[in-house]
Amino acid sequence: MKTTNIFKALLFVSILSLGACSSSKDKAMKEDMNMSKDMTVMVGGAAMYPTKNIVENAVNSKEHTTLVAAVKAADLVTTLQGDGPFTVFAPTNAAFDKLPAGTVASLLEPENKMKLQSVLTYHVVAGKHSSMDIMKAIKNGNGKAMFTTVNGGILTAMVKGSNVEITDANGGTSMVTIADVNQSNGVIHVVNTVMLPKA
Repeated sequence: MKTTNIFKALLFVSILSLGACSSSKDKAMKEDMNMSKDMTVMVGGAAMYPTKNIVENAVNSKEHTTLVAAVKAADLVTTLQGDGPFTVFAPTNAAFDKLPAGTVASLLEPENKMKLQSVLTYHVVAGKHSSMDIMKAIKNGNGKAMFTTVNGGILTAMVKGSNVEITDANGGTSMVTIADVNQSNGVIHVVNTVMLPKA
């Protein structure tokens, strides 16, 4: 009888200890996540401040001058300065340079504004999706996660090596090169290829 009571007492202490450990780990994880939310990330030689919105940060990045020009030409500045939150897969200048010659210049023409809006909003997903969220969605989707963009098209995320690869509606792929650039109204993930919706 006494042995049973001692066993129960030991078991109770063990459970309490495990709970305390788990609680400490959870607290540490939360602290790490809060720190990453407050971190300033360097993109294109410029600091991206989590206290500034997507547009305010993007205009300072030397690697995103084409994207900023496109956002302005598409009249999406006010939208991307809004409360959101938004997840933006932001192509670099080098990503835009991969497009066929003349494509960017053509998209920036006033008569192609609707097409430009379609391309840009294809890089935006409603809500804030951190890299941890995306990885969790990929795991839950047995290796694939599908995200509906603001333009209504689908982007598919998968793990490729140690990176996240995004596939567009045409089978084109883009890699996330810098993840979790937190903004006051969402998050930016820098990508190395422009993703195109179905024509």
